[in-house]
Amino acid sequence: MTRMLPRLLEPFRFSPKGESALPSCVGAPAGARPLRAFAGTALALCLAAAMPLPARAAQTHALVVGIDQYPNDVSLDGAVRDAEDVYRAMSAAGFTVRKFTNAEARKDDIRKAWTDMVAEAVAGDTIIFTYAGHGAQMPELVAGDEADGLDEFLQLPGFDRNRYAETSNEIIVDNEMNAWFGEAESKGVHVLFVSDSCFSGGMSRSVTGKSRLAPAVTVKLAPPSQEALAGANLKEIDFKQVTVLAASLESQPTPEVIIDGEPRGALSWSFARAVEGSADRDGDGVITRIELEDYIFSNVKNRSEALQVPNFMPQVARSEGEVVVRLTRGIPVETATVAATDTSDTGGAATTPKAIKPARELGWTGSIALQIDGTADRPKNADGTGTPYRWDVAGGVFYTPNGDVAAENVGADRIQAVVDKYVLLDFLKALASQNPGSVSLTPAKDIYAAGNRLRFDAPPGRYPNMLVFNLANTGEVQFLDMQVAGTASSQFKLTDVEVVKPFGADHLITIWTAEPVDAIGAVLADKAVTSETLLKALLTRLDGKEASVAIQPLYTRETL
Repeated sequence: MTRMLPRLLEPFRFSPKGESALPSCVGAPAGARPLRAFAGTALALCLAAAMPLPARAAQTHALVVGIDQYPNDVSLDGAVRDAEDVYRAMSAAGFTVRKFTNAEARKDDIRKAWTDMVAEAVAGDTIIFTYAGHGAQMPELVAGDEADGLDEFLQLPGFDRNRYAETSNEIIVDNEMNAWFGEAESKGVHVLFVSDSCFSGGMSRSVTGKSRLAPAVTVKLAPPSQEALAGANLKEIDFKQVTVLAASLESQPTPEVIIDGEPRGALSWSFARAVEGSADRDGDGVITRIELEDYIFSNVKNRSEALQVPNFMPQVARSEGEVVVRLTRGIPVETATVAATDTSDTGGAATTPKAIKPARELGWTGSIALQIDGTADRPKNADGTGTPYRWDVAGGVFYTPNGDVAAENVGADRIQAVVDKYVLLDFLKALASQNPGSVSLTPAKDIYAAGNRLRFDAPPGRYPNMLVFNLANTGEVQFLDMQVAGTASSQFKLTDVEVVKPFGADHLITIWTAEPVDAIGAVLADKAVTSETLLKALLTRLDGKEASVAIQPLYTRETL
């Protein structure tokens, strides 16, 4: 639980379409009588020959790798699901995609696929390389190349730490990737590398998902290729058309988390939704670096429950309009440009309205899976499928599917409220997957101890109305703020939040929308409001409507 000081003590506010000669261009003999039936066709052919051909549209090539089965190491559970999901999304977007999973993921084959893509691509095209699987570290191959003395590598299934000499070709070292990226950039081809793995970091929370970090190699290996040496001369700062998106900060692990009942990588899940179009905020057919940042940061936080923070390199976009993913495919450049810049009906804004889906079309079921350890009646809406939440009846502890402690002291009198909270939270995550907002908690950590004092900030959004509330670990709903059109919209702040008992997981929610929110505000203002009644109001008023949702998980315990 968190104590909100002093804002919770304040009342909420309503901040309220004959005959003629054949054109000479078709080569009719002099004096020939024209054939009337062909005159129109001949004219069309002439005009077509006179008109320049449209410029080739930029193409996107993609290389997808996902590995669960590691014969010589701890296997994973969700990396192949990640690869299949990303593959489907990019294929649907019209990209040319090659996919390698498990034993198919051999370095020579992956290298050939990359070489073929670079050969096919021309200046202005994009190559997207996504990887889901283990990452690891080893002593640097070139002395002085790395500040920490360690090279990072992607571990393929054929690598065996006990047979370094024979299997060292089955890793892809960071220097090698730099060499590959350099090949593409030298042709004017853009590169986006999405790495859903990790290379270091430890866990602060007791989650049960497998980490995508393999044990470090402690002995110095012979370079697996000449590129592993030559690539050391290329640094991220030297690239002008390469963007790297990593699943977490260097100090953080990348655990597999439960999404829609299955182990997944939060970054891969979010990137697949982004490519489906959810990150294209203005509907112009391209995803800019800034749009991708905003979408990925928010949804990785939501889906990982704040366990990880994605990392972009370079850390700052090269320009405000830098494009990293093009969703417009097979359209000549001129046509695509007209489509993207036609502002006749948008008051100057080049946008295409996005179709907003109801939560159930996004996978929300209205129930959660619950394992009950002990003897107790099953609460309603707790008969879902997939990896379950867990309620230890005797201990009174309620655990998330990831293994986190979500609530303490949960008895028969409170279990329904806690279940209803997570049904509501899943609904809000579904809304956020289409249109995420951004909020912040300072200092940013994955877990906080009793007595820690925090600051929460919810900035003004793109819509005139805003609601802010907390879903406490007890299942209670705490109304914090409401601003409506016609009133002064301002940033909402909680400048002094103290962590107190009971401990578990709170979720601070902010919703921005142009839809009327007065009725929702009235439900929130009721002192007897529950997650169940709030869900009914949100389903009636906002489901399938345009609304931006931000979720800030806040996990606490007595001591760290």
